Amino acid sequence: MSKFFDALETRSADQRADDLAKLLPLQIGAAQALSGNARLDGFDASMIQSKEGLAQLPVLRKSDLMGMQERDYLGGLVTATPQQVFQSPGPIYEPGYKDRDWWGFGRFLHALGIGAGDIVQNCFAYHFTPAGMMFENGAEAVGASVFPAGTGQTELQARAAADLGVTVYAGTPDYLKVILEAADAASLDLSKIKAAAVSGGPLFPQLRDYYTDRGITCRQCYATADLGHIAYESEAMDGMIVDEKVLVEIVRPGTGDPVPDGEVGEVVVTTLKPEYPLIRFATGDLSAVLPGQSPCGRTNTRVVGWRGRADQATKVKGMFVRPEQVADFVGRHHDIQKCRVEVSHDGSTDVMVLKLETTSDQDFTDSIRDVFKLRASVEKCDIGSLPNDGLVIADLREI
Repeated sequence: MSKFFDALETRSADQRADDLAKLLPLQIGAAQALSGNARLDGFDASMIQSKEGLAQLPVLRKSDLMGMQERDYLGGLVTATPQQVFQSPGPIYEPGYKDRDWWGFGRFLHALGIGAGDIVQNCFAYHFTPAGMMFENGAEAVGASVFPAGTGQTELQARAAADLGVTVYAGTPDYLKVILEAADAASLDLSKIKAAAVSGGPLFPQLRDYYTDRGITCRQCYATADLGHIAYESEAMDGMIVDEKVLVEIVRPGTGDPVPDGEVGEVVVTTLKPEYPLIRFATGDLSAVLPGQSPCGRTNTRVVGWRGRADQATKVKGMFVRPEQVADFVGRHHDIQKCRVEVSHDGSTDVMVLKLETTSDQDFTDSIRDVFKLRASVEKCDIGSLPNDGLVIADLREI
C-alpha cells in the first residue's frame, strides 16, 4: 500500500497555490450560476484565486441554507441531480453522489492503513443522515469490504464482528468500547479489529488508550453532513490535516473576517466538489490553524481540532446578545483590536462587561447602547491579553 492516497497530498506550496488559482474561480463561477446564490452576484469569480481572495465573499450559515431550501429544492445549490438525498436536524437536506470517494473519506481511511482485504463494520447511522453512506463511500474507495451495521443492537454487532472477522470499526468514539465489552461478556474473539475510524463525538485520551491497549489504532476525523470530510488525523498525530476536497478558513465568530494562524475562530469551509459548490459555509465550530506542515509528509493546512461552538448568543436582561453585534461594535471603532463580552450575575441582575484590547481613551457608552440596546461597563486590556479561545461572548452565570 502506498503511503499517500494520491499526489494531491504532497504538493508543494507553489503547486497547491497554482492549482487553487485555476480551480477556485471555476467553483465560484459554477456557484454563481445557481438559482440559490444571489448572495454571490456582483463578484468577479475570475479574480478570486486564493483563500485570501475568498474573504470578500459573504458567509453562508445553516439558517440561510434552511431558508433557501424552503424556497427551492436543495436550496437551488446543486449543479447535478443527486443519486441520494439525506435529512439532518433543522431540517436540512443534503445531496449525495456515488462517485468514487465523493464525500472525501477515502483519504482518511487510507491514512489509517485501511485497504483491500479489510472488512469495515460501519456503525454510523444509515437512517435519514448521510454519515453511514459517507463512510461506506470512503471504504469502497480504498477497496475495503463494508458490513453496513448502523447503530444499536450491540449483541448482534459483537456477534457479526466475530463471525465476519471484522478488521476495522467505523463509528462514534465510544460505541466500539460497548461492542468490545459485549463481546468479552459473550466470550467472542474480536482480536482481528486493528483500527477504528471515529467521528461524531469526543475522543477522550483515556478512551484512545483503552483501544491502544487492545491493539487497536484509533484515529478521528472532522466532518459534517453538509460538507462531508473536512480534516483528519494521520500517523503523525500532530493536529488534523485538511482534506483536499475542501478549503478551510478560520474567521472571527459573527463575521467573515479571517483571524491570524493560531488564533481560535469559527471554521468556514468552501467545497471543491463541482456537484455541490458550497462557498464559505460556516460550520458553527471553533478551531485554529496549526502553523507548518505535518511530519507525516502531507502538506495541506492543519487545524487543531474542535474547540467548541461559535454560536455564542446569550440573553442579557431578556435581550439577545449575539456575536454579530460584537463584530458590529468593533467595526465602528478601528482602535479596538479585540472585544470579549462577559456576562455575569450580581445576585439581583445580569451584568455585562466589554473587555477591549485598545489603547484608546474614548468613551464607548453611546456606541454600546446603539449596538447592544443595553448598558455595559468597559474594561480596557493590554493588546494580546484576552484569551485565545474563540469566545467573543462568555456567559459566566451559573444556571
